[in-house]
Amino acid sequence: MKISIITAVKNGAETLPGCIESVQRQTISAEHIIIDGASTDGTFNIIAKYRSSIAKVISEPDKGIYDALNKGIRLATGDVVGLLHGDDFYAHDRVLESVARVFEEQNVDSCYGDLLYVYKNDIDKVIRYWKASEYHPGKFKYGWMPPHPTFFVRREIYEKYGYFKADFRISADYELMLRFLEKHGISTYYIPEVLIKMRLGGRAIGV
Repeated sequence: MKISIITAVKNGAETLPGCIESVQRQTISAEHIIIDGASTDGTFNIIAKYRSSIAKVISEPDKGIYDALNKGIRLATGDVVGLLHGDDFYAHDRVLESVARVFEEQNVDSCYGDLLYVYKNDIDKVIRYWKASEYHPGKFKYGWMPPHPTFFVRREIYEKYGYFKADFRISADYELMLRFLEKHGISTYYIPEVLIKMRLGGRAIGV
């Protein structure tokens, strides 16, 4: 099974190395695609440093983070697509191995897990533990949603049901998961462990 990882970044030179290296350390390889929004802080120099381990790179102005993610998803060739923003990194080296096993053994359309918010300058200090819990139809009505960075989806689902609505400046991730899970009823599986650590203080969604 081939997994594609999309990283959208703009002016993320400080944290991008940790993101890239966390993909490199995974026990199974992935197609890493980076979409840079025409950074001016040296981000592209960081990308160039790691270029041999990055499958595809685009560096150009975009219409926001969801536009950038859509560009990356359309470039992906993997069976499964995951998202890892430039401020984020995998919680351990077997995250993608666990994800691949779920898709192969459970034969689902998607999966997700838990997420830790950590301080930007002290990644060992936890601000919040987002424990997702299992999904059941109708849970979105009660305010539930999976942590979007942990949401892995078969590429064919994007092709069938659409991409992020880039005109939704701050909620396109919620809308996409609502559309996939509630409207179209795609199958999913909860991995009860922390998959992603997200640094707070990074670029806001939609900015």
